Amino acid sequence: MKTLYLDIFSGIAGDMFIAALLDLGVDAAKLERELKKLKLDGYHLHISRQQKSAIAGIKFDVHLAQDHDHAHGHEQPHEAGHHHEASHGHVHLRSLQFSATPSVPHAHHHADQRNFSEIKLIILRSKLSAWVKQKSIAVFARIAEAEGKIHGRPPDEVHFHEVGAVDSIVDIVGAAIALELLGKPRVFASPVVEGTGWIRCAHGRFPVPAPATLAILGARGIGITQCEEPHELVTPTGAALLAEFVEGFGAMDHLVAEKIGFGLGTRKNTTRPNVLRAVLGSSAKVQSLKSKVATANLDWESDKVAVLETNLDDCTGEILGSFVETALAAGALDVFHTPIQMKKNRPGILLTVLCAENDADKFSEMILRETTAFGVRKTIAERRKLRREFAEVKTPFGKVTVKIGRIGGKVVQAAPEFESARKLAIKAKVPVKEIFEAAAAACDRRKLK
Repeated sequence: MKTLYLDIFSGIAGDMFIAALLDLGVDAAKLERELKKLKLDGYHLHISRQQKSAIAGIKFDVHLAQDHDHAHGHEQPHEAGHHHEASHGHVHLRSLQFSATPSVPHAHHHADQRNFSEIKLIILRSKLSAWVKQKSIAVFARIAEAEGKIHGRPPDEVHFHEVGAVDSIVDIVGAAIALELLGKPRVFASPVVEGTGWIRCAHGRFPVPAPATLAILGARGIGITQCEEPHELVTPTGAALLAEFVEGFGAMDHLVAEKIGFGLGTRKNTTRPNVLRAVLGSSAKVQSLKSKVATANLDWESDKVAVLETNLDDCTGEILGSFVETALAAGALDVFHTPIQMKKNRPGILLTVLCAENDADKFSEMILRETTAFGVRKTIAERRKLRREFAEVKTPFGKVTVKIGRIGGKVVQAAPEFESARKLAIKAKVPVKEIFEAAAAACDRRKLK
């Protein structure tokens, strides 16, 4: 299988990603034909070969009818939660709107009337491949979940202008289509580099990285380093594409470059060309570059987490219980304590916190401040995770959301989501156990593939 390496020294946006893949050889006509399956109107694509800082590459634009055919160069794409001033002086509002009652989905809705639920239906009702549908919705979900957490709303209730806009749908779905046309290579990337400065959001001026960008990368455990470039380099769409498709981040290691593509942005940066470099090839030393993947033939997801531990023999149950709740609320991935025998044959507790690698110091301090610990041990561990997706199954009581885990494209786990089952149990006035049993039976009947 081929490897796609994204050299994101100058950040990433949705249009730059598609442009780089087009420069690698993705057929533009096929991309356009696939996008037409969405049955969206009011736009057309403009793909051209240009130069940016003397580097020749592809520029990918979406021309919108309501903008009188002014190209949207999405180097700062229209995305949820932010607005930026484009080079022609027009201010694109990125303000979020929320609605508790989703409107009726329709492919020709005005852009600012689409929420995440409607976008999912537009994609699901299309004749795109199952893989493109799954990946497109997963990318949108990462943005919706980040925005939902920022604003305290469930993802499906996030009702926003810009991720609902036609050009953003084209960017995200187009990215998945382009990867499929490229043969669905395994994707790796250089460390994420972001600029500095400020952006205007619906919430006022915010420092770069944008709130959604930081949340999307943080949720996946992806580190981010800022450089001296005084502009936003990584957009929320770019962050979501990285979080969904990239298996590992690091320097090139024995990568044999067979093709090199350049996706051009719009802005004139001050310290580096506004270019995304994509390398398609193979690795003579697979394991080092794929440090987050144990076996090349397995397509599970992987990441690194910090494991924080401390031995306690004088901490009350009340303090431990309070700490568990506080740490989980603060973003710990998991918190648990295990009975152990300590020195001098004293019974004790091993307190363990799992968290993102970048959060290790925050939770170490929390342990030292809020328990009786005098020290904390830190270990960095690699995790192997099934590729996950969510689906709804019908039961005699109603629909239940189930989480599906795959290896090599095959379903190996399917389990009802507790909150979905609990809500249905309350509504149907039956024990949660019956909902779980009915959902499990429905999964068997569906024979999930």
